[in-house]
Amino acid sequence: MLYNLFYQLHNLMTPFNVFRYITFRTALAVITAALITYFVVPPFMKWARKAGGIQSIRDDGPKNHFSKKGTPTMGGLVISGAILISTLFWGNLKNPYLIVLMVSLAGFSAIGFMDDYLKVVKKNSKGLRARHKFGLQILLALAIGLFLYLNPGDPYADKLSIPFFKKWLLHLGWFYLPFSVLVIVGSSNAVNLTDGIDGLAIGLVAIAALANGVLIYISGHKGLADYLHVLFLPNVGELAIFCGAMFGAALGFLWYNSFPADLFMGDVGSLGLGGALGTLAIITKEEIILAVVGGIFVVETISVVLQVASFKLTGKRIFRMAPIHHHFELKGWAEPKVIVRFWIIGIMLALLSLATFKIR
Repeated sequence: MLYNLFYQLHNLMTPFNVFRYITFRTALAVITAALITYFVVPPFMKWARKAGGIQSIRDDGPKNHFSKKGTPTMGGLVISGAILISTLFWGNLKNPYLIVLMVSLAGFSAIGFMDDYLKVVKKNSKGLRARHKFGLQILLALAIGLFLYLNPGDPYADKLSIPFFKKWLLHLGWFYLPFSVLVIVGSSNAVNLTDGIDGLAIGLVAIAALANGVLIYISGHKGLADYLHVLFLPNVGELAIFCGAMFGAALGFLWYNSFPADLFMGDVGSLGLGGALGTLAIITKEEIILAVVGGIFVVETISVVLQVASFKLTGKRIFRMAPIHHHFELKGWAEPKVIVRFWIIGIMLALLSLATFKIR
């Protein structure tokens, strides 16, 4: 909205021409989302306490988590709202990919909100039934995948890009649809599983958003794409604004979610952010890179799968507790140490993902 308003003034005043540049608007998106989150969270926490939006703690969880009982949750409402508002302000809403991303964030956040509302406000410990929760996620992801698959403006709609190779593409055909569902739903739940200790998930989301913003800008810039021998994807450069908004909202929220957390984001935040990251990967043909950038999310998910499979098959557990961040807590690592070390690994993986653009 503001982008269209200000850019139209460039014919009258030359300085307004700066709004045509994605880099400038991305910076504005970062600042806008960060400020919205920073200023909205305090009144939101007061509202959450009055409305009964208080986090419950697992009885079988690490003992040091019991002190967190009573902390307000569902802060993901603020995160998603800040991202959407910032994107509306500085993004070109004529871009269909931007609209798809916004729908993905809003849709997966809504599913998370329903789950949180039942668990936190209605005191239903199970929340949404698993089949309803996954069913809604699959339907939303399928709708997104179908829209992108049928997009006549995308010559790579059903292609899978292979990192480290120059424009090596796999033609997936109709298999692209279940593949896109797997990526989007898997990403959504991977972030959800990682959101178990203060600041861990939102910090990793910030890292992933920043790395994805760089990757997207390169893919959407013909000169840089040709120089680095990567797919040039027209119109995807605009998605850097969304990444900037996600990065800014994550920073603003981290101010309150860092250890010891004043507010948790809940499923409304983790499912929404994870779904948006998965959708971003599908649009930009960086599905494999997503697994690198979000390597911690992948490991967290695998740890849960292995733990459940091992216990059901052998009656024994591989880890002291899953997801794996709890395993390290029970080994004696202080919670801040687990968080920072996982962030460090996340940063290294993000740098590795950027290196794939040069090593081709």
